[in-house]
Amino acid sequence: MAEVMRRIRVLLVDDENLVRVGLRMILEGDPGIEIVGECSDGMEALSAVRILNPDLVLMDIRMPRMDGISASQRLLEHRPDLKILVLTTFDVDEMVFTALKMGVSGFLLKDTVPTELVSAIHAVAGGRTMLSESVTRTLIDAASPTPPNARRLGALEKLGQLTEREREIATAIARGLSNSEIAEQLFISLSTVKTHIGRVLEKLDAENRVQVAICVYESETT
Repeated sequence: MAEVMRRIRVLLVDDENLVRVGLRMILEGDPGIEIVGECSDGMEALSAVRILNPDLVLMDIRMPRMDGISASQRLLEHRPDLKILVLTTFDVDEMVFTALKMGVSGFLLKDTVPTELVSAIHAVAGGRTMLSESVTRTLIDAASPTPPNARRLGALEKLGQLTEREREIATAIARGLSNSEIAEQLFISLSTVKTHIGRVLEKLDAENRVQVAICVYESETT
């Protein structure tokens, strides 16, 4: 008997009903995704996660009662393994930047095409960090008061502490590769990858992979 594929359990959190309906229609078309519930604000999301135990939360940022940033922070404090994919518009600001630094698994624009949205759900559920390079750079420019050249110099100084192998690891993280993909690409064991990642996080004073990716992107800012 063929093994039954375990579907990704997704919770939708957005204060606009039409947005939730659209997301549900898109995601339910994929046999590997199951929508386990919907919430209209962050407060509802806190309760829903406890009750429904989703694998991934698709989280809007601006909502009444409790915004997506506050909700994400509280959820990750209690469930650090929870994948949170933030939904945003192009009016990038410090709220989005804060979400990335907090440790959410990534962000998507609300006008992302359906196929890319589905792919992002699978990528994040599989352990990847979902970061669009062009949008991330826009985010950094919009959210940080530090001039681009100063940010680039600061990032280069941090990355200069890494060995050549650690730089390769940091670059792979910025590309959104999982640990197994990094191991395969660099022809090293999974345990070695994990050891290198630990050293990269320590040397860059980063709390998570997203912060490593941001450092890499900032180093490439022109």
